[in-house]
Amino acid sequence: MSGQDPTAVEIDTSKPHPARMYDWYLGGKDNYPVDEEMGRQMLALEPRVPVMARVNRAFMHRATRWLAQQGVRQFLDIGTGIPTEPNLHQVAQEVAPDARVVYCDNDPIVLAHAAALLRSTPQGATEYLQADVRDPDAIIAGAREVLDLKQPVALSMIALLHFITDADGAHELVGRLLSELPSGSYLMMTHATSDFTPEDSVTATDKLKGAGITIALRSRDEFSRFFDGLELVDPGVEIVHKWHPELGEPVPGQDDGVIPGYGAVARKR
Repeated sequence: MSGQDPTAVEIDTSKPHPARMYDWYLGGKDNYPVDEEMGRQMLALEPRVPVMARVNRAFMHRATRWLAQQGVRQFLDIGTGIPTEPNLHQVAQEVAPDARVVYCDNDPIVLAHAAALLRSTPQGATEYLQADVRDPDAIIAGAREVLDLKQPVALSMIALLHFITDADGAHELVGRLLSELPSGSYLMMTHATSDFTPEDSVTATDKLKGAGITIALRSRDEFSRFFDGLELVDPGVEIVHKWHPELGEPVPGQDDGVIPGYGAVARKR
């Protein structure tokens, strides 16, 4: 569905990429020295970054499990990142073997690994689309090949929107994607914030911008705006690891101070 040969993709190793940095934080090996270098700079400012990465991943597991338990059978995961087990489709299909999942990311290295590793159950479907969140029409067109957009879909945007500024239309992008999904669909999202570490966050933002990575840390109220018009699932907007912790295992270190990020799941009326 990506329309590309995953063995022929060209990977730019001259500058860091968020997906590969995330992989490094998670202890993966699918990253390059430039990603590790920037990752270590972030660690010097905020030693809990690897914990934050794992907390985001754990939120995705819990939210996906909860949604599948509610009867959701279709998932559109944008900003997939390099596959790290268990992946979203594995969590969903453990509950519902017939679940259908479309992954989407803009990094060629993610495409190469997704093509090799993301395997569905026989009853369900798992496909990968290489596209950028800034091109929602391409994402919707690709998703239609696998998902029935007349039936509820869970739109997953984990640790993604803080890379899209308001000037670049972050809210409009979410609105455009949701506009193609029917009533009963869900939005699941996590987002980094500077609410708890304002000074360090400014320094980190400047370093990332210097490396060509745009970052838009949002306050709780600013993050909550993404869910305007939707019905928030209890407990609403919450510190990431405090959202339904009973649905998964705690991440070591998550309680060592406040994790500077929010998470929420909301239903489209």
